[in-house]
Amino acid sequence: MKITSRLRKISFSALFFLFLLPAIGQDLDVKDQAFLDLVAEDVEVKKLADGFRFTEGPVWNKEEGHLLFSDIPANTIYRWSPGEPVNVFREPSNNSNGLTYDAAGNLLMAEHSGRKIARLSSDGDYEAVVTEYKGTSLNSPNDLIVHSNGAIYFTDPPYGLPSGATDTLGYNGVYRFYKGKLTLIADDLFRPNGLALSPDERTLYVANSDQPKKYMQYPVSKGGKVGKGILFFNASGLEGTGNPDGIKVDQKGNIFATGPGGVLVFAPNGRHLGTIRFPETPSNLAFGGADGKTLFVTARTGLYAVELKVAGKE
Repeated sequence: MKITSRLRKISFSALFFLFLLPAIGQDLDVKDQAFLDLVAEDVEVKKLADGFRFTEGPVWNKEEGHLLFSDIPANTIYRWSPGEPVNVFREPSNNSNGLTYDAAGNLLMAEHSGRKIARLSSDGDYEAVVTEYKGTSLNSPNDLIVHSNGAIYFTDPPYGLPSGATDTLGYNGVYRFYKGKLTLIADDLFRPNGLALSPDERTLYVANSDQPKKYMQYPVSKGGKVGKGILFFNASGLEGTGNPDGIKVDQKGNIFATGPGGVLVFAPNGRHLGTIRFPETPSNLAFGGADGKTLFVTARTGLYAVELKVAGKE
């Protein structure tokens, strides 16, 4: 009788606790209450545009108030502006993937078929920035970011290599390009992909898309040099479609990363706070909008947006 009575009390308490919890939207998988400090419980995943082949590499232009993103197989960079139809920004794009801006406002592009990092000025001048490492062509640069000192960090997996290519490096690297010098950061990741810097730029995060599915972190010196990496989060056991891919960081240092199940959100210590689910498998993401609190997400054939409670890292 005492056991039965105790079980009834526990059951009633659990139900009462669940009743007090806020109604969580179907687009969220909450792992930690801190998740709801970043994402509203009734958040809505909004589709902005569709009909693409494989979207990637979104970047927000805060001066002009528009978003650029790549459609890799369509060999096109598109532009989305609030209240306007999507239009072509650059075609052909050398099957560009990741996009970002440098301090001068130039667009930097990780080009698959171009097998290089390229720069496009606001005047339309185009030039190659990085094409090879120690005399051998890069594989197919995937994603890239810029340090405040001007250094470019990028990943170089084989996804865009032409069939039968033999002029390859033999590994898939993570690199730092600074003042004309290209430095290999890591060559031990099977499929290095998205990457991001912490707000203080003292930590570099890198996604490894497979074998295993994981996110790494690397210490960065004040000068921008990168040390040996350690595991940040192992995503191999997570359910859902998708692999570790794009990464962005908010102003508080929380990490937003595409991966199994949607967009995963981590605290700076690696604790998985929760996941934002999407109708399609996300590939990459970018903070933007007037207040920096809109998370734009590229996902296969569509472009999506989620309004957050926190702004992205500047």
